[in-house]
Amino acid sequence: MITTISHNDQSYQIDLSKPLDISILLRASKENVNAWYIQEPKIEPVTDGKWIGKVSEGASTNFNNITFNPHGHGTHTECVGHITPEFHSINDTLKQFFFLAEVITISPEKKGSDRVITADQIKSTIRSKDVKALIIRTLPNKENKLNRQYSNTNWPYFTEDAATYIREISIEHLLIDLPSVDKEKDEGKLLAHKAFWNYPKATRFQATITEMIYVDNEIEDGTYLLNLQIASFQNDATPSKPILYKTL
Repeated sequence: MITTISHNDQSYQIDLSKPLDISILLRASKENVNAWYIQEPKIEPVTDGKWIGKVSEGASTNFNNITFNPHGHGTHTECVGHITPEFHSINDTLKQFFFLAEVITISPEKKGSDRVITADQIKSTIRSKDVKALIIRTLPNKENKLNRQYSNTNWPYFTEDAATYIREISIEHLLIDLPSVDKEKDEGKLLAHKAFWNYPKATRFQATITEMIYVDNEIEDGTYLLNLQIASFQNDATPSKPILYKTL
């Protein structure tokens, strides 16, 4: 199904029959992607005495409880409430769900014992500054991102200047394939989070960060329509399902 969208007086065609899912599946398994030193998600049937909420155990329906952490167990979208003493909910923050987006690929640079994404790398890679969402795929890009155990791995992160540059080119929705835009152990500084949201100087409450995506190697760099789907959680973050549609 081909449809046409308009953005800033420019028209784009997209094929709605060819969605590209860049979210990571959440599973009740030790193989589930994991960060921040927590146990795997749990999906278990409700029990009430001898009754078990599972059809194979005699119940009429499957009736599961799910225990997980949105920040540590998979693709999630967060608002500035992630770092503020005041409560802000992603469900109240994100009110539009379709955005023109650009996918870029970056190989983080060595910086001592760290690997970082710099402002210069983004400047030299991004093609269009006329988008509201930026999706960054990091190299190497292996399928183990779907079940990687990130705790104590010192993953790559954004420099403060990189996050500031992304904000300055008016990107409101940043999507990355890492557990955080910041260094795993940074003494709580959260420099990239704060720079992107411009917190606390002139906080961009409408802006979001989506972490732990997976952009398959078959998805080319370029311009896409992004459908940023979220679950309706009254929380600073929620599981999300970002979907891309290639512009024709």
